[in-house]
Amino acid sequence: MNKSCNDSIAINTLRFLSVEAIQKAKSGHPGLPMGAAPAAYTVWTKQMKHNPKEPDWIDRDRFIMSAGHGSALLYSLLHVFGYGTSLEALKNFRQLNSDTPGHPEYGAAKGIETTTGPLGQGIANAVGFAIAENHLAAVFNKPGYNVIDHYTYVLCGDGCLMEGVSAEAASLAGTLRLGKLILLYDSNNITIEGNTNITFKEDVRKRFDAYGWQTILVEDGNNVDAIKKAIDDAKAEKDKPSLIKIKTVIGFGAPNKQGKASAHGEPLGDDEIALAKKELGWEYKDEFFVPDEAKQIFTAAAENGKKANSDWDKLFKEYCKKFPDMAEKWDIYFNKKLPALLNDSDYWSYEGNMATRASSEKVLNKLSKIVPNLFGGSADLGPSNKSVMKDREYYSAENPTGSNVHFGVREFAMTAIANGISLHGGLIPYIAGFFVFSDYMKSALRLSALMKQPVISIFTHDSIGVGEDGPTHQPVEHLAALRSMPGYTVIRPCDTNETAAAWYAAITRQEPTAIVLSRQTLPLLKETGKNALKGAYILKDCKGTPDIILIATGSEVELVYNAYDYIAQKGYKVRVVSMPSFELFEEQSEEYKESVFPKNVTKRIAVEAGTEFGWHKYIGFEGKIISINGFGASAPAGELFEKFGFTVENVVNTALELIKG
Repeated sequence: MNKSCNDSIAINTLRFLSVEAIQKAKSGHPGLPMGAAPAAYTVWTKQMKHNPKEPDWIDRDRFIMSAGHGSALLYSLLHVFGYGTSLEALKNFRQLNSDTPGHPEYGAAKGIETTTGPLGQGIANAVGFAIAENHLAAVFNKPGYNVIDHYTYVLCGDGCLMEGVSAEAASLAGTLRLGKLILLYDSNNITIEGNTNITFKEDVRKRFDAYGWQTILVEDGNNVDAIKKAIDDAKAEKDKPSLIKIKTVIGFGAPNKQGKASAHGEPLGDDEIALAKKELGWEYKDEFFVPDEAKQIFTAAAENGKKANSDWDKLFKEYCKKFPDMAEKWDIYFNKKLPALLNDSDYWSYEGNMATRASSEKVLNKLSKIVPNLFGGSADLGPSNKSVMKDREYYSAENPTGSNVHFGVREFAMTAIANGISLHGGLIPYIAGFFVFSDYMKSALRLSALMKQPVISIFTHDSIGVGEDGPTHQPVEHLAALRSMPGYTVIRPCDTNETAAAWYAAITRQEPTAIVLSRQTLPLLKETGKNALKGAYILKDCKGTPDIILIATGSEVELVYNAYDYIAQKGYKVRVVSMPSFELFEEQSEEYKESVFPKNVTKRIAVEAGTEFGWHKYIGFEGKIISINGFGASAPAGELFEKFGFTVENVVNTALELIKG
């Protein structure tokens, strides 16, 4: 049997493993696996450097299924290459507790590089992977010792390229000249609603040409040699990312479904699978069958990857011996060896009143000197977000060693790119923007949480304190929105000391964190500090049981802090609690929680310049909330705080009314 014939058997193996898994689940998307199997096969067997026995090898090529609905194809690849996805797992596709969920989920199985499904984000993730590779190569490689030298492949469809996030990310990738990024475009002209000519007539190659990409056309998506040559040409272009448009037929081989929208998102059916097997010359009767001819190809490719990994291990051993200083640096970057900041007196030492966005700048610039793998920037708001590391250069095509990043006005792509940077390994990514624009970022922030990726988000201009820019730029519901997200930590510090705690938590916790910061100047309070790491703590207290507890976050802590004396002078016992983070507080022991909020003290007031949603858990039925339950207005910040009741006088009067009942 000739090589071409064996290629066909191996490709059809992937097709039928995929469609049989979908059929058994009675749910899934067979169209992409049938049409794109030759492209995926070509990458995995003839181009990609990977070792199934060491799936976390740092210098492996990455493969991202941006069109996440094609997950069955990815799982079939993981099975045949020996990543540990069993036949039983394929048979349990989309079932509870299986490692083959409906869309690829990072951590569900070895070899899944990122969670995809929300279309377009996989492309932006891939840009993040490519940025990380490019920067780390510039930092670590030495002549004759390219210890970081790998490609990022991403498979996408028409839907991914309709999503705006892919356009944002592709534009930046072209600007940065990411030559090791290769986008395989499964161009089948079909979406759920029908032919793409109803919504998507643009010339995608011309668009990517304009972004600064190399574009290549493969006319026949079943031509393995043509696909391989296109990838070779993509690799030969060092200064541009490459788009390979591969013309395919959705549901290829299924005679009654191919080329139709019905092939996209519903099982083919047993009869249609039988017809497809006949059409494609598949002579094997057993379901979920991997012929010996296919096994030989997959095993040989896996062995090639194993050898590449072994060669790299030898190279890296020599590298560490020849460059011991770089070996130590590698250990910091890749083994997450952070300095002992908790007891570093300089890190926790600050003076003066300032906006917490300025506080964050001070803390970040202390960290930049002691945490070398911090890497990040802002969506064109660096001067406002105070998010620039002043002792570092800017990352660019011309200067890949730089670690400050210009993301441009691309909040969504910035966040998805940061997810890719984090997933790649080696860097601690941070991003920055106005808090109100977290709306643009939300989908990617959600995937940060789903994947438990410790991406740090600096959000400034956190309330009506934005002032004259008006309600379009004044976040009110955003704290509640992010707090509602599972696995996401929100910290709103009240001064520089709490901001230092916020940054400490962000770089030491293995989950995404938002640091939410003020535009306006806030006082440095002598009682604040490391206790902020507990999420909520007592700033001012009384003897005995309090009559009332005043709780606040961020800029409103100053109000309850100053209200304390007025209420105490009336003869009442007052406790003031700063609560920068609900999530950190919920991690504390029940005893600690009770010590801050005794159950027998039911008169409580929460003060926060945002919506009240989420506060009732902490104030109870008898508590009150001073909040904003509408949008803001355009006026100087001081006038707005007075208009909406964020004054010491209102806090005092509300407290006295509550105490007196």
